[in-house]
Order: sequence, then structure tokens, then C-alpha cells
Amino acid sequence: MNSQVGWYLGFTLFVLLMLAIDLGVFHRKAHSVSIRESLAWVVVWVSLAMLFNLGIYMGWIGEISPGDRSRKAVEFLTGYVVEYSLSMDNLFLFVLFFRYFSVPTEYQHRVLFWGILGALIMRGIMIAVGAALIARFFWILYVFGVFLIYSGIRIVLKTEEKVDPDHNMAVRIFRKFFPVTKVLHGDRFWVRIDGRWVATPLAVLLVCIEVTDLVFAVDSIPAIFAITLDPFIVYTSNVFAILGLRSLYFALAGAFNAFVYLKYGLGFILFFIGVKILLGHTQYKIEPADSLAVVGLALATSVIASFLFPPRKSENQA
Repeated sequence: MNSQVGWYLGFTLFVLLMLAIDLGVFHRKAHSVSIRESLAWVVVWVSLAMLFNLGIYMGWIGEISPGDRSRKAVEFLTGYVVEYSLSMDNLFLFVLFFRYFSVPTEYQHRVLFWGILGALIMRGIMIAVGAALIARFFWILYVFGVFLIYSGIRIVLKTEEKVDPDHNMAVRIFRKFFPVTKVLHGDRFWVRIDGRWVATPLAVLLVCIEVTDLVFAVDSIPAIFAITLDPFIVYTSNVFAILGLRSLYFALAGAFNAFVYLKYGLGFILFFIGVKILLGHTQYKIEPADSLAVVGLALATSVIASFLFPPRKSENQA
């Protein structure tokens, strides 16, 4: 037990160290993140995740028996790919939020940094609660399965996203307790005006991002538990995916509208994982390696189809 806690603490300290280096060294001064810089950070985070996965496979990381290392490595990789792909919906909303609040590009990195740091804390709590519930009430996995099937269908059928933070319940509660300035004050979340602290629109934007991630976590956390019941694999794969999310945003911010069929791929992934849960204790049980292949194929197909078969625009849309 102490050894397991040590792995959690060691991993968390490593993540905090990397975030400190990111904010304190490479992004100490506010600046617009270029596509080249963002792609470099995507490579860094993906490489670290793959090295971590190799460590699981080789037995360097975690208390995993030799016979389980290959399976655990596949589970980590599958969970990582699923979480990364499902996070794409978050990125679409991030674009809309930044446009709504008219946030200059040089301030966006700071907002996403603190937003993702908050997401890591919330995900950690939700994973701990989910693991405890499953350990006590195993049948709740089947509830997760039905919910994921419903979520998959909902994603496919949903219409175009509309963002109106002024009608968001969390934002309205925030504005009720904290005064908010009408204009930005650089990259600051709080400013002192007439002797009192006042929130800036960036603070309201941060609330929107945190609430959005919490909503999407309701889909993604059950999806990860459908792949593996090992809390350490669930936690680490989730964290690595979220860490790469911010860099991916800056790399794709101008191209999100091109992924027109991505929602069908994401919907299919959720539907498939829901079915996987329901078949988990039958003769038709789906193995982790097969899950990884299906998830990867669905994601790749939706992305490639978006570029090969873009929908025709009407004159008004053009």
C-alpha cells in the first residue's frame, strides 16, 4: 500500500514539476503561442506519455506483475487515446469561449494553464470516487455502460454548439458573489479597484472552462473505467491526456471547423465503450488490444473523412 501511494505521489510531483517549468520558464512572459511552439509541446507531452507506457511494459513503473505488464501497457495506451480523443470536444468549446470574451492570443495560454490545473484536481477526485464506488458497487459499471451508449448517441445527434456564458448557472452564481470588471486587465484574473478586489473577465472565462471540463469528465471518466479498473492506470492516462490538451489547442485552434465528422467518431467511441462494458462478463468480452484498434480506427476515419469529403457550403455559409 505504501509503495502504491509512493507511485501516486511521485507521478504527481513529476507533473507539478513539468507544469512549473512550463509556466515559470517557457511561458514566463505572456506571448502568442505559435503553431510551431505548440506542436513542439505536443511532441513533448506525447513522448513523455509513451515513455511512461514503456515503463509500465518493462516493469519500471508501478507494482505490476510480469504477466500483467503487457495488458496494463495496452490499457494505458487505450485509455490515453480515448481520453485525448474525447477531449477534442473541450477544445471546440475553448475556441468559442475565447471568441466570446475576445481574449487576445497572448493571454490564452495562462487561462488554459490554470484551467487544466483545476481539471487535474477535479479529475483526480472523480477518479478516486469512481474507483471507490466500483469497488463497493460493481454493478455501477453497467450503469456507466448504458450512460456511455446514451452519450454516444447524444453527441451524434446534437446540433451546433452555442456559447452564452451570461446564461450559464455557474457564471451567474460567480457574478452574484464577486463583482466583475467590464474590460480585461492584461492577463490578470483579479485586480484591486477602489480598495477592493474585483474579478476580471478572464476569471469568468476560467469558471466556464472548469465547468465545461467537469461536464465532459462525466463522459470520459466512465469511459476510462470501461477500459481498466486499475486506478493508477486510469489516473495517469487521464493526466497525460489533459496535459497535452492545451498544446493541442494552440496547434489546431484555426482548424477546428475542418473536423466536421469528428463528432461521429467520438460518438461511436463512446457507444462502443458502453457496449464493451455490457459485454464485459459474457463470452463476447472485448479485449483491450481490440478496443485500442477500434478506437484508433474510428478516430482516424472521422478525421480523414473530414478532409477528403468536406460538406458543400451554401452561398450564405460561404
